[in-house]
This record gives sequence, C-alpha cells and structure tokens, in this order.
Amino acid sequence: TGLILVLLNAFDITLTLPGIAGIILGIGMAVDANVIIFARVREELAEGKSVKSSLNAGFQKAMSAILDGNITTLIAAFVLQWLGSGTVKGFAQTLAMGIVVSMFTALVITRIIIYSFYAVGIRDKKFYGHAKKAKQTTVNFLGKRRLFFGISVLLIVVGFVFMGVNGAQGKGVMNYSLEFKGGTSTSVTFDKEYTLEEIDQEIVPEIEYVTGDNNVQVQKVEGTNQVIFKTQTLDLNKREAFNTAMTSIFHADEAKIATENISATVSSEMRQDAIVAVIVATICMLLYIWFRFKDIRFATSAVAALLHDVLIVLAFYVVARVSVGNTFIACMLTIVGYSINATIVIFDRIREELHTKKKNEGLDELVNRCITRTLTRSIYTSLTTFVMVLVLFIMGVSSIKEFALPLMVGIVCGAYSSVCITGALWYIMKSREGKKAAAGK
Repeated sequence: TGLILVLLNAFDITLTLPGIAGIILGIGMAVDANVIIFARVREELAEGKSVKSSLNAGFQKAMSAILDGNITTLIAAFVLQWLGSGTVKGFAQTLAMGIVVSMFTALVITRIIIYSFYAVGIRDKKFYGHAKKAKQTTVNFLGKRRLFFGISVLLIVVGFVFMGVNGAQGKGVMNYSLEFKGGTSTSVTFDKEYTLEEIDQEIVPEIEYVTGDNNVQVQKVEGTNQVIFKTQTLDLNKREAFNTAMTSIFHADEAKIATENISATVSSEMRQDAIVAVIVATICMLLYIWFRFKDIRFATSAVAALLHDVLIVLAFYVVARVSVGNTFIACMLTIVGYSINATIVIFDRIREELHTKKKNEGLDELVNRCITRTLTRSIYTSLTTFVMVLVLFIMGVSSIKEFALPLMVGIVCGAYSSVCITGALWYIMKSREGKKAAAGK
C-alpha cells in the first residue's frame, strides 16, 4: 500500500473512486499471493521436510499460480486501459500498478523477510505453520454440483424476473443514478457552515424523505456556507417541499436557493466503450488461460464463472435497487479481476495433480481433493478482502457504501463460484470428452 501511494504521487495519477477499487483489488491479490505461498510451505512441512526445503518448495510451487493469476488480471487491465474511457481508465491504471507491486512484494519482499527470519536462527517448524500430517478429509464438492448449479440458476433467474417486474411497474429496470440519467442540482446557502459529516447525518436524510431519492449526492463549497445537492429530477411539488425543508428546518436563505437541471455524465458512447473493453478483456483472458493450461476447458470454465458472478451481482443491484452509477462499472470490473484470480489457483492445483494422478484414482476424486486442498486459501483471502471492504462500507459516505455493498456480495459470489462451480464445469466437460473417446474406440 505504501509503494502504491508513492507511485500514485510519482506519476501524478488522479485518484477516483474506481481507482480506489483498483487499489483494493491489488491489495486483495497481494494477500492472496502470500496465503498461497504460506499454505504451500505448510503442506511441505506436513510432509516431514525441513524448514529450508519447505520454504524453497513452497515458493517454487506457488510461483505458477501467482504468475498466472496476476498476468491474467494484468492483461485485462491493459485492455481496459487501451479501450476504456473515463473512470474505466482510472480503474485500469491503479489495478495494473497494484498487480505489479503485489507480485514484487510477494515474490521478492516476502521471500527476503522469511529467509531473514531463518538466517538469524528462527528455524523451529512451529514458526512456519508446522502441522502434523493427517489424512485430510476430502469434501465431495462434485457430488453436490447439481445443488450448486440449481442455486446459481435460481439467483440469476430472480434477477431477470425482478427486471421485468420493475420495468412493468414503471420504476425502471435498474435504479440508474444521476451519472446515467441526469437529475436536478440545487444550491443551498445555510446560516452556518456544516461539515460533510453533519450534512450526511442531518441534512441528507431530510432531503431523502421529501424527495423520495435515496441517492443524494453532496458537494460542499469550501470556505462558504453553500452546499450543492444533486438528486433525481424533481417536479415542481418536490422542489417546493425541498425548499421548505431547507428554510424551515435548517434556516437556509430562501433567496439563495438555486435549482437547475443537469444532464447525464456517462454518455452512451462511454457505456459502449466500457462494454467493448470488458468483452475484449474477457476474450484475452480466455486465450491466455487456454495457452497456459493447454486445455480450452479450463478457459471456458473460468469465463463461465465470470459470467456467473457478474449476473448474480447484477441481480443484487436489481433486487436491492442499489444505485447504478460510475461505481457500478468499477464494482463489476473488480469482481471480474478478483474471481478469475481465485479460479486460477484451483485450476493450477488440478493441472499439477493431473501429472501425478494415480491409475486407480477417479477424476472426480482428484478434482475434489484439489478443491479441498485450496479451500483454506479461498476462505482466508476472501475473508481478508471482505473485511477490508466491510470497513469501507461501515465508515464510508453514501457513495462509498454504494460501491462497497455490491462488492461484498461479489467477493462472496466469487469465492463460491471458484470453489463450487468452476471445478464442476471443468469435470463435466472433461468427462464428456472421455466418454466420447471411449465410444469412438
């Protein structure tokens, strides 16, 4: 985080909310890389190896998963920077920076620190996560795949059903914010200067009540008593109710209340650029995974999981009526990057285990074992990133909360799809290929 702040200042990068999203994803991936390394070291120690051998093997075996996960997301960042516009570029810049820094810290700084501990005499296994080797219980994830697929389909269908219901009721398919559909800007001059915290806690709830808009945007004019409130388009009655509330409750100067309509800041061209950028980024990630894993089934399973995560988070936006603005694009991009990284860790373990697969072991047993052995990593990294975003939700202002809430849903969904969906999809496609080959013989 310190390195990212230094680089932001060095390259004079403007920090936007989507940019903060890119930093969050970078930090999450940095935690992820370290957890992969430490989990590998602990596995080696459990096999009875020495601390030095376990450290060497842990870093070596974790290398491919870390590189593949980070390079895949880095490809997406470059495509978004190339084809995206506005806030998408801001997200791509900080994401790329975060990925490069996180790889450097995980593979260089962490290695230096750990080996320094060993060099000064801290060589007891208990300091490096030593655990007694025991027969690990393998969870039968594939046996429950129909249940998992059913839950996913149900959640996605609910989203589309609510889209139809909202459209039929005239509320709009989604709760588009000012950036997408424009609104009303009202400048109010109060009898004293309010802090942003006071405005958020005292004035905004009253505005939400009289206007019926739960997504009020606030802009304070520093050094004055003037505050600009941006809301959905207000008719004459709501404008009068707004003015009355400001003058009677907060003693604003009625003569200095100015209202004007504002247009959308996110044009149809910008939306089209964002969609095209995401599609091209997804195709590039698919091609890279195909190239690295030498199996199109890995790539198609990973992309299917991305689509799954995006549709479920989209369903959450629709059902919960969360405001859809610039943060929506940032949230979706963050989920895509986070989910693909988690999936690649599991696929990397499956690829590794396929080379040492026993003849009498079924493919389903191998996949279940690989998912179970990476389950600790999935839980730890998801939990650490979730806690970080939860703090943003609790302590942030309304615009931050609009971003943090769906992102928390996306983190949970990404962990769920990586563990419960991707391995099962790959297994189904792999099994069908085996059956076709047997039928051909």
